[in-house]
Amino acid sequence: MSGVGLNGTAGPMTADPGGSGTSAHEVPARWVTLCRVADLEPERGAAALVEGEQLALVRLLDDRVLAVQQLDPFSGAHVISRGIVGSRLVDGRVRPTIASPMYKQVFDLESGACLDPVGGEPQHLRTWDVRVSDGEVQVRIDEPVADDGVPAPSGDGRAAGVPGPAGGPRRPGSGGGP
Repeated sequence: MSGVGLNGTAGPMTADPGGSGTSAHEVPARWVTLCRVADLEPERGAAALVEGEQLALVRLLDDRVLAVQQLDPFSGAHVISRGIVGSRLVDGRVRPTIASPMYKQVFDLESGACLDPVGGEPQHLRTWDVRVSDGEVQVRIDEPVADDGVPAPSGDGRAAGVPGPAGGPRRPGSGGGP
């Protein structure tokens, strides 16, 4: 997953800098606008609905925005955005984290890795590439590809669930992997 700050600098994992969202070995993708970065409170989560999938967006103190699945894999509840945002030292590097509000498992917001399964088998969160463009938070959505290799048509390009500009949030999005 990638986070891009307001000044355009990339986080530890970078999004497609050219904005095409594709390469010779990638699935076609598009960016979905969810909200303005100013709509997100630092160190707090916000839920968003993108093409029927719930995401948890987290704005960090350095203005990076990260996105993980809203579904808590341990409880089955869509609550991750209500978790406690913090950080942990992992392999000598400070990683942004979120703790589930249900059973308190801690997840790395950049990779989705479960850092503390609290006695259970580790289950990880799906992550999405995120960028901030002209103050708008966008997630990268991989396009479904038909058998002929052509991207299948998608919905109307709108996202829901996060406060957005007048007329509602707009979309240019993407999906990452676990």
